[in-house]
Amino acid sequence: MQDLNDMVFFAEVADRGGFAAAGRTLGVPKSKLSRRISELEARLGVRLLQRTTRKLSLTVAGELYHRHCIAVREEAEAAHEALAQVQSEPRGTVRVTCPPTLARTTLAPILPRFLKAHPYVRLEVQVTDRAVDLVDEAVDVALRVRSSPEDSGTLVVKNLGTTHLLLVASPHLFETSSRPQSPQELQALPTIATSAADGRATWSLVGPRGETFELHHKPVYTANDLQMLKIAAVEGTGLAVLPAYLCKDELLRNVLVPVLPGWAPPEVNVHAVFPSRRGMVPAVRRFLDFLGDSVVGERLVEA
Repeated sequence: MQDLNDMVFFAEVADRGGFAAAGRTLGVPKSKLSRRISELEARLGVRLLQRTTRKLSLTVAGELYHRHCIAVREEAEAAHEALAQVQSEPRGTVRVTCPPTLARTTLAPILPRFLKAHPYVRLEVQVTDRAVDLVDEAVDVALRVRSSPEDSGTLVVKNLGTTHLLLVASPHLFETSSRPQSPQELQALPTIATSAADGRATWSLVGPRGETFELHHKPVYTANDLQMLKIAAVEGTGLAVLPAYLCKDELLRNVLVPVLPGWAPPEVNVHAVFPSRRGMVPAVRRFLDFLGDSVVGERLVEA
């Protein structure tokens, strides 16, 4: 009798483009996967994969067989999901990645509430600015800040909300420099930024009537951490572009002020990115629903 696990193994190897990546997704050693696929080919009497030292590719028979294997895998996932939904309480581990600033200001305050409401769920949060491969690294949800939805291939993107970016500085900066009255006058002030290619950076600003201005500048200080930039801005090091949720308190205390009222970078969106809705376990689905309710409602749309 056909071992249906072999069909799932073959589908993953074909989808991931190799035994190593499929093994990481399935939690099965690469050597075992290779042996099982070879045994499958022997039983079927056809070659399904063309193997070279650099990559794997499907044969004509492999492409035909792959379509049926995908159907078997999807039906198995649907059956698993149907049983999981019978459970009254979500359970299991949800693996999440999030950029450091968003993790500290937005995610950290709300996660204890989620765990209290769902005591059988475990959260594993990886705080990193690195672009994590969700499929390859077996991550369930990634939070990402982008001006527009990224091209995520087979990933699903859920928009959690919009946040404003502000051009701010310390009032102390203007004790020795006059306040700018136009975007062009920003060129005379020192700046700080997250990065600068060859020492130069560009900020796109939108005016009160929709006009745009490209500010090309040479930052006096760069750091790939927004918290560090905020501290430098408060100390009067230079102009900074910061998300509103990060500097709300500093604006209220007047230790940071808008530099050129009416002018600001375009809004950015916070997205939850995840591999697929099909076969999603209840714990991940409930976590995404929680983010949709909590993040949009409490943190991101504050100006």
